[in-house]
Amino acid sequence: MNNLADKRIINYKDKKYNCSLAFALQLTGDKHKSLIIFHLKDGCMRSGELQKSISGISSRMFTYSIRALEKDKLVKRTVYPVTPPKVEYELTEEGKSLIPIILELDKWGQDFAKTHHLYAPSE
Repeated sequence: MNNLADKRIINYKDKKYNCSLAFALQLTGDKHKSLIIFHLKDGCMRSGELQKSISGISSRMFTYSIRALEKDKLVKRTVYPVTPPKVEYELTEEGKSLIPIILELDKWGQDFAKTHHLYAPSE
């Protein structure tokens, strides 16, 4: 059987992906994007609340990550015409489809940390 016939190239935003995993990681793979998806799993959040829920993220990185997720149609942004401005984010259906995967990664991280005694002792 010829494997070349089974190989499919994904074209997305002027870039070609020979591997669907590489494509998926491009959309969700960086730490901040995955954390944003994780924190939006329970529903809509205001911009400031969402940013504060992710420790160690700068305003610049938050803006970059949330805009990339929005551009890739994984997150929906709603701006309300009030003063002060109110902006909320929520997962799209495509974004919601990632929740089981993100939760499995979270569980794997917990299990790995427990197995290798990586949790700090409680006081």
